[in-house]
Amino acid sequence: MIETYESAVENALSTLRAARTSLIDEISAYPRPISGCDAQFNHLLSDRTRISDAINALQNRPFVPTPRVMEPGAASESR
Repeated sequence: MIETYESAVENALSTLRAARTSLIDEISAYPRPISGCDAQFNHLLSDRTRISDAINALQNRPFVPTPRVMEPGAASESR
């Protein structure tokens, strides 16, 4: 059976949320103190931001302008 677009997005969101939770747990368990030059910790923070950005991108619906005249061959109105 072919997966619908909506269920694919929900599956992606579910997977990203699980990855974010796992990453947050890993960050929380990271040994203290953390220096500003700790490359591994900085990489974890970067991944957390990338995952959060991906979740936000999937959750937000962009505005897509549509023509005001929906009949084939008709000129669209612009303002």
